[in-house]
Amino acid sequence: MDALVRLLQLLVLLLTLPLHIMALLGFWEPLCKSYFPYLMAVLAAKTNRKMEGKKREIFSQIKGLAGASGKMALLELGCGTGANFQFYPSGCRITCLDPNPNFEKFLTKSMAENRHLEYERFVVAFGEDMKQLADGSMDVVVCTLVLCSVQSPRKVLQEVQRVLRPGGLFFFWEHVAEPRGSWAFLWQQVAEPTWKHIGDGCRLTRETWKDLESAQFSELQMERQPPPFKWLPVGPHIMGKAVK
Repeated sequence: MDALVRLLQLLVLLLTLPLHIMALLGFWEPLCKSYFPYLMAVLAAKTNRKMEGKKREIFSQIKGLAGASGKMALLELGCGTGANFQFYPSGCRITCLDPNPNFEKFLTKSMAENRHLEYERFVVAFGEDMKQLADGSMDVVVCTLVLCSVQSPRKVLQEVQRVLRPGGLFFFWEHVAEPRGSWAFLWQQVAEPTWKHIGDGCRLTRETWKDLESAQFSELQMERQPPPFKWLPVGPHIMGKAVK
């Protein structure tokens, strides 16, 4: 099976050779950083239509965290285009964090469309190093379709726990690998070396549930879902919440 995967990976590489040469020479990443926000804006709108009920259900739990002031400090990790803003309840003070500064103009549009929220700042940083955010400064951290593309999910989850206050909630929705040994997993392995360039670092074969289970949250709730788009190589999704 491994030999078959390597052979098919080679065939895909040959078919997409110009992309890989551009990546090797350092030309592809700046181009990807520029076009990726436009791609995500289209996909986010389609995803929200399919996932509206589930997102409203899970993010409605944020209301219970409001203190006497009615305000909640919420960090959107890998905020992208701000596609989740419409599902957050009033009273949220939003801090946006993303390593790609090209998302800012899309965030500005989302902010204008969601005046029920307060916006603190947009931090350009990687999730593995959120030193600009203080320990225990967040009531909620949200992470959707992000852990597939970070360098180290383990370090990101450590940072999430650092910035969350005791009892704070971490909400996640991530795509993960197909079952090992399945034909679907084989095709994910074949596509991944090329897909990670197209998807700005996205890895198709990550078993992110293992990182969540080993992250030592005090409580973890997680459910598995089918992928919203059958025509993309991404696999099933996991959605849930964890408590610091």
